[in-house]
Formats: sequence, structure tokens, C-alpha cells
Amino acid sequence: MASVNRSVALLVLMAEVVLLQLCQAAEYKVGDSAGWTSIGKIDYKQWAATKTFKVGDVIHFEYNPKFHNVMQVTHAMYRACNASAPLATFTTGNDSITITTQGHHLFFCGTPGHCQAGQKVDINVLRTPVAAPAPSPSGKPSMAPAPSPNSASSLKAPAGIDHPKLGLAMAAFVVFVLGFA
Repeated sequence: MASVNRSVALLVLMAEVVLLQLCQAAEYKVGDSAGWTSIGKIDYKQWAATKTFKVGDVIHFEYNPKFHNVMQVTHAMYRACNASAPLATFTTGNDSITITTQGHHLFFCGTPGHCQAGQKVDINVLRTPVAAPAPSPSGKPSMAPAPSPNSASSLKAPAGIDHPKLGLAMAAFVVFVLGFA
């Protein structure tokens, strides 16, 4: 019986880890209110430069599928706007892509002329090293707040959910379950 309780506790703990990772992910709508389009001279390079993308983030493309698509491509294809052999093609008009690795994730519209007109975006996920906090000038540990993501136009988690408290509640639940193991 004890091994069953430990298995359940382990599953709950694993679920907690997954939920905490999801709580930290952001969802970005490419082009913000304009969406994914070739109309209006949207500067997708500038749009991406104002974001700090992380592994786990979701990149959302909204567009009219009669006129546009989304192709994920290599760096050489991106530079040349070459749509001949994309890594992936999305055509629903409402595509969400979860970023699973660091580095450059390159997308453009495969409709002739659209990439050349600037309908392309480089989602660059930087390596985020874990560093020890720098000591404050007084020599005492600094309690500066964590920087907020620069995603004023990104989609946010539902209001009223306090992610740190959710994590603490889940951890307390795991400890409670382990207490009966």
C-alpha cells in the first residue's frame, strides 16, 4: 500500500512541475492587434525585438487563410525568402506554436511576395543562465522584485490566479499526500 501512495505522490509532484512550467510561459500574438498580415507595413522584426521569448512560450499567428500562411524555415531559407521546402507549414489562420528549444525560430508567409514585403519574423529564444543574485552595495542581500516580462501586448493568464500561491498550494498537497504514504 505504501508503494501505491508513493506512486500517487510522485505523479502529483510531476503534475506540479508541469503546471509550474506552464504558469511561467507567456503567449504572444504575432503582430499584436494587427496579426499576421502583409497589409499595413507591420515591422515584425521590431515586434519581436520588444519581447523576451522563453522555452515554453506560445507563439500565436492569426491571419486570413485565404491570403496567408505560416512557414517555419531554416536560416538560409529565411534570408532568401525561399518557400520551396519549409520545415513546417501552418494554414488554419489561427495557429499556435509552442517554443520547445532555445535559439532562432524563423517563420514567414509563403504567399509569393509576402516574405519579401516583410511578412517574416525571427523568434529568438535566448539562453537564460541561472545566476546567483548580485550583492547589494550595503553588503546585505538585495530583495529587488523579479523583472516583469516585456510583454505589454502579450496575452496574459486569467486574472485572479496567483501562480506562486498555486505552486505553494500544490507543494503543500504533495507533502500532505506523502504524509499518508
